[in-house]
Amino acid sequence: MASLATTKMTSRGQVVIPEDIRKRLNLKVGAQFVVVGEKDVVIFKSISQPSMEDFDKLIAEARKQAKEAGLKRSDVHATIAKVRGRK
Repeated sequence: MASLATTKMTSRGQVVIPEDIRKRLNLKVGAQFVVVGEKDVVIFKSISQPSMEDFDKLIAEARKQAKEAGLKRSDVHATIAKVRGRK
């Protein structure tokens, strides 16, 4: 069940996540979040680095999709160079 708590923002824009929520979600110092804001709603979504196994699966899937789309490594390098302004 979701916890409900109140908190305040400091003059530096910092927000404290209440202790019971930090403990329940196992949030540690340095935890990173995606922050989404729309009208009067702010959502913090914790993010974490994928495991090497998960990362390897993502890379394999990206390579598979690139191959199916007919992309070559040279296409990727050319696009990166173009975006970086190095034609």
